[in-house]
Amino acid sequence: MQKRLKSKQAFTLLEMLVVLFIVAILMLLVVPNIGAKRERIDKQGTQALASVIQTQVELYELENKNQSVSLDALVEGGYLSHKQAEEALERHISISGDGHVSYPE
Repeated sequence: MQKRLKSKQAFTLLEMLVVLFIVAILMLLVVPNIGAKRERIDKQGTQALASVIQTQVELYELENKNQSVSLDALVEGGYLSHKQAEEALERHISISGDGHVSYPE
């Protein structure tokens, strides 16, 4: 009497390699796009914060008739929060003597 071997259903090595190859190709396509999106989002965040600071500088100048404005003066006057000022320093956003806000691009 012959014993029948039960056939087991499993993936072959070749099938596993094909799947891993496809996943690797997809990762090569996706990972660089994530890095580029992060940089773009960071740039947009810097632009938005600079816009807020510019608006607050103009409001400060209108209310105080003062041309010399700094981040510290805006925080003390309640125009910016401490968190916004810290973020502006981290992103190298500065206020020039004439009240113009600049940031690295």
